[in-house]
Amino acid sequence: MSANTDFILEFIHAWSRNDVDELMGYFAEDCIYHNIPMAPVTGGEGIRKTIEGFAGMAEAIEWVVHQIAENDAGVVLTERTDRFQVGGNWIELPVMGTFEVHHGKITAWRDYFDMNQFTAQLPASPGG
Repeated sequence: MSANTDFILEFIHAWSRNDVDELMGYFAEDCIYHNIPMAPVTGGEGIRKTIEGFAGMAEAIEWVVHQIAENDAGVVLTERTDRFQVGGNWIELPVMGTFEVHHGKITAWRDYFDMNQFTAQLPASPGG
């Protein structure tokens, strides 16, 4: 494997520690992060807020990599199942992710997934 693929695998495994400060260390300051069903965010503050939203709701996080590939330009593609334990139950979300890495930092990250598939698995809110 190449350095970029190894770097992205480290990033993926870091999610299981659910440490936002650690995760933020993987990003270039001007990184663009786009969860395709939502609007993209740019820069550390926006990315941190987005990650805190996912990480803050989860008691545990696990990303399972099914396939990983890298092209000649060093872009890493991942086919994953992202798992979030929320309210004692596991939410599983199939994801296709694209990571652009330059100088040892993620400069662009795009994840493609079905938001309805995610929200349908969330625990019902009290009274709802």
